[in-house]
Amino acid sequence: MKAFFKQLSDKIEIEMQTIDLDGCDISIEEAFAMVEFFKKCLSDLRTFFLSQEFISAQAEITFFKEMKPEVLGLLLYFNKMHNIELKRPTGSNDTQREYYENELRSITYFFERHLDFYQYYRSKSTHFDEYYFVRGKSCPQLCADSSQYIRDPLFSTVYDFKIAKIISNEMLRIYLNKKLLRLEKQMTIDKNRALLPVGNLKWTGSKVAAIEFGYALHACPAINRGHTDIKDIMLFIETFFNIDLGDYYRTYIAIRGRKKDRTAFLNSLIDGLIKKMDEDDKN
Repeated sequence: MKAFFKQLSDKIEIEMQTIDLDGCDISIEEAFAMVEFFKKCLSDLRTFFLSQEFISAQAEITFFKEMKPEVLGLLLYFNKMHNIELKRPTGSNDTQREYYENELRSITYFFERHLDFYQYYRSKSTHFDEYYFVRGKSCPQLCADSSQYIRDPLFSTVYDFKIAKIISNEMLRIYLNKKLLRLEKQMTIDKNRALLPVGNLKWTGSKVAAIEFGYALHACPAINRGHTDIKDIMLFIETFFNIDLGDYYRTYIAIRGRKKDRTAFLNSLIDGLIKKMDEDDKN
């Protein structure tokens, strides 16, 4: 069972690398594609599990406490993300902020409502595992969710779905907070742009190039004698050129990790200027 799940996990990891999970720049289409992918993964997992002739109680606990919730949790996450973005209002930033905050409050309510089990799960407790994660086991005193009665009895236990919901909601909480931070930043940019002279300058290069440019300005004493915070420089670039640079520090780490041409954009600036000088010298 562990070998099969390892193969499935490797497949999932490869698929997850195709989307910008950290930057929360996932389109509705990408979210839907991930839902379909994880539905197939869950189906494959079910087929494999039910094909096993004998499963020990401990193996069953491990499967329903760790393996299945990991796959199901990602399915629930992308499905909820898809629904959130599909229903997101197209109004002002304030309207969208209120929408995301309402979604965040519903997640907070979920954790408050299931605090006892959440603490059991997070503390890695095991004393109720026999009732929570073995099929056909139940204990009325543990207040199990009534939805257990409508789930697949061959592929469900009392609380495997709830762990999947915890995994999903923990990821959604991060996603929604990033969305709110991005909205707050955009509102700050819009406010600052209103104070700038009217112009139509817009950054048409890549975000990576803009971030490389910003860190170059920060690295040399060309602004405020070198006593300027990188956050202020990036906010200026975002405001002046109307571009959202996202998690620029994470991009900077990627730039530092380049094996060749770590300063590709700056080098292109030098090459472009030299070429222009040479052309002007000929005229």
